[in-house]
Amino acid sequence: MNDKAVLLVIDVQKAFDDPRWGRRNNPEAENNIALLLKAWRETGRPVIHVQHIGVTPQSLFRAGSAAVEPKPEALPMPYEAVIRKSVNSAFIGTDLEARLRVLGCTEVVVAGLTTNHCVETTARMSGNLGFRTILAADAAATFDRTGPDGRVHAAEDIHAMTLANLHGEFAEIADTRTLLEAVQ
Repeated sequence: MNDKAVLLVIDVQKAFDDPRWGRRNNPEAENNIALLLKAWRETGRPVIHVQHIGVTPQSLFRAGSAAVEPKPEALPMPYEAVIRKSVNSAFIGTDLEARLRVLGCTEVVVAGLTTNHCVETTARMSGNLGFRTILAADAAATFDRTGPDGRVHAAEDIHAMTLANLHGEFAEIADTRTLLEAVQ
């Protein structure tokens, strides 16, 4: 992995601790994100944080609420960029692509919440824009979801299917340990 590989930390916000989300997979995601952040910082690689800001009054991500703030494991350093978005992709309505191009970035490592929403959408766009995109599988998580037929789908299954859908076409899939070894 080159020294310009950007770690993109997506929506690791307190709003995801709200019980209304339901049952979640991968309780270690935030710890793995913290490990990736530590390695990126120690090796001087760029980090960009993405923060979701809801546009409706009932949003858990309402601007100005405590829930919109980053979780402790993913607090940005003063010198790290924070991009705010209001849709699933961190590339829509933001200057993310321009920032990556200015940095000379060709590789993007994606981690965050939730696997099948903003993480997936951003990873797909990153791949489509020509960046080598790597999703840190154990540094992402999602929640159980109810399908249109009323059937509940387990977070583990949704997470695994999202990784399968992305792998080999939009992104590479790796675990935190492999990524940490690659940046040392």
